[in-house]
Amino acid sequence: MTTSSFKGGCLCGALRWQAESAPDYMGLCCCADCRKASGSGFIPFMGFSASALTITGPTRQYRSRAFRGGVSTRNSCPTCGGLVFGGEHGLHDSHTIYAGSLDDPGLFKPTMLLFDRDRPDWVVPPEGLTRYPAMPE
Repeated sequence: MTTSSFKGGCLCGALRWQAESAPDYMGLCCCADCRKASGSGFIPFMGFSASALTITGPTRQYRSRAFRGGVSTRNSCPTCGGLVFGGEHGLHDSHTIYAGSLDDPGLFKPTMLLFDRDRPDWVVPPEGLTRYPAMPE
């Protein structure tokens, strides 16, 4: 797998990202915020260091209280509304990229499930994931 293959963007293509390395981690999150933001039972995510990412295009930010008390920032395209990444570009050391934005969804290989305690019964995760009741320590 080449690192240049980790790229993606929103539905209309105005907000794009590209990574210079493979993600540090990949997983599924079933917390209430991720379920509401995605309109699904979970959100698939990948973690990248900010220095490995190039993000271009306009963003619309939505901020909410994070699980550990801070602020969570989600970035979507202001034109099509596609949810693309988490964190504040230029401020944070790492970013969550939402795997649904991948140009090649076959690159997504989750290894963990966060907030298993909040997972709806109708969400059946892939076998072999390390499950955490909430956020790992």
